[in-house]
Amino acid sequence: MTRSLLVLSGISLAAFVLALAVGSVTVSPSELWAVIQGEGSKLHHTLLLELRLPRTLAAFATGGLLAVAGALMQVLLRNPLADPYVLGLSGGAAVGALLAMLAGLGALVISGAAFAGAMLAMVLVFGLAHGTGSWTASRLLLTGVVVAAGWGAVITLMLAITPSYKLPGMLYWLMGDVSYARTPWPAFVILVLAILVIMPLARNLNVLARGPMQAAALGVSVRPLEWTIYVLASLLTATAVTTAGSIGFVGLIVPHMLRLVLGNDQRIILPASALAGGTLLVLADTLARTVIAPEQLPVGVITALLGVPTFLYLLHRSR
Repeated sequence: MTRSLLVLSGISLAAFVLALAVGSVTVSPSELWAVIQGEGSKLHHTLLLELRLPRTLAAFATGGLLAVAGALMQVLLRNPLADPYVLGLSGGAAVGALLAMLAGLGALVISGAAFAGAMLAMVLVFGLAHGTGSWTASRLLLTGVVVAAGWGAVITLMLAITPSYKLPGMLYWLMGDVSYARTPWPAFVILVLAILVIMPLARNLNVLARGPMQAAALGVSVRPLEWTIYVLASLLTATAVTTAGSIGFVGLIVPHMLRLVLGNDQRIILPASALAGGTLLVLADTLARTVIAPEQLPVGVITALLGVPTFLYLLHRSR
């Protein structure tokens, strides 16, 4: 367990260094070290500490949030192909953000509207799935899929009636773009707090993954644990979408790949998901801003291009 996390931590650190050094302006290792020591030119200080470092931290936090949320959703729904967006949270966040953009509001209000939309989607899905009785994993999943389809229709309608000069920013947000992240610290703090909250429950998550009846027979309070997973995964997803828009495949691919390599122990999978998801999005964002520099691609495009063949490979291998 410790060795795996140390290896992932080393890979994460290497990805951080690469993200800081590579770009339209390349920074050599000696120049990077000089800035770390408080020396170096003013240009390199501005480039590294004010531009690249916040963006890299935002990418790492967003990837970690999505990967941990995906791991939790896969336990909750007992489906290895579940992802953070399966319950329509990204659709609700997108509707809130696009409404704020249509109104011409500022970036802070757009982020707040996205978070409010995600929370509205969470309450809506849970309320509809619960109905007048209890809810099951399959009922929650089906409700989420239907609600997500409804959000998709609303988004399409909004794009159809949007003035053409506002479309580029809205489309970039929908594709996922870390460059608009104003500050990485809220997402980073929420990621750390989520790991601290969920790790004491990891043993119970291992039991729940085998089925609610077995978990109840072994003394696990199934319903409160499921509520905790659902609310926490929703908050993580909402924070990630608020920070960088809708970025697909990270929450689906990362936990699935880690289980193939490390096994199904949530005590390892959860912190490993945070590290691996953050590292993946840092590398994807670095590629997005360098592949056709000085132009930049939305990072969601890169994750989709990487995620689709990886998903198909994993699906073929699992067969």
